Amino acid sequence: MSRKLARSKREKMIAGVCGGFAEYFGWTPWMVRFAYVVVSIFSAAFPGILIYLLLWFLMPVSEER
Repeated sequence: MSRKLARSKREKMIAGVCGGFAEYFGWTPWMVRFAYVVVSIFSAAFPGILIYLLLWFLMPVSEER
């Protein structure tokens, strides 16, 4: 069965981007969110916000409930 990277409907706080990555890689959502925050802080936050917004619009929404 092939996996598809998509925003999560179940594990979302804002748009489900981090939850989608967590489901795709089999990690817990808090690990992905924590890593995202750490990377965003060390990159002066602006690039992290831009990437999140870009992924929000480019990643399809998961079809499963």
